[in-house]
Amino acid sequence: MPLPLEEIKKLIKESIPDATIEIKDLMGDKNHYAATIRSSKFNNLSKIDQHKLVYKSLKGKMGNELHALSITTEEK
Repeated sequence: MPLPLEEIKKLIKESIPDATIEIKDLMGDKNHYAATIRSSKFNNLSKIDQHKLVYKSLKGKMGNELHALSITTEEK
């Protein structure tokens, strides 16, 4: 079962409360997304650590309910 866009935002916001999140459904199938996430939590972290923080916020749903998510992270 695909993960709705709003659920993805909710999961990220729970872990990264100050995040500004923009998500696009790339294929219109609620299964392939691109997300741009801005947060002060990313300050002084490498891109890899920023992405790990986002993946951790998804609580194991990446690769299961969520098939594909392209992530762009930016410092606030």
